[in-house]
Amino acid sequence: MKSSRRTFLITSIGLASTFALSRQAFADAPKVAETDPTAQALGYKADASKVDKAKFAKYAAGQDCGNCSFYQAKATDPYGNCPMFAGKQVASKGWCSAYNKKS
Repeated sequence: MKSSRRTFLITSIGLASTFALSRQAFADAPKVAETDPTAQALGYKADASKVDKAKFAKYAAGQDCGNCSFYQAKATDPYGNCPMFAGKQVASKGWCSAYNKKS
């Protein structure tokens, strides 16, 4: 029984460490630059108020990454992950043409 408990504890500690490290890696992910090719293709702006409304007629005031269904953080977090920009973070106050209002 001692061996099983020891194995369980060692495995649990290893899993917890891995989880903590992966969360930290996401927190340290680079920010999307507006000059990034994907960002340019999607019309990403780190500040939604600077979206070219003539070019992106879909944009409406009040739309930003923080209230988009793709934003993978709390709306109050300044940056969060977005599947449109794999491995990079977008600004909560940003916007891109993939915007989809969170329900």
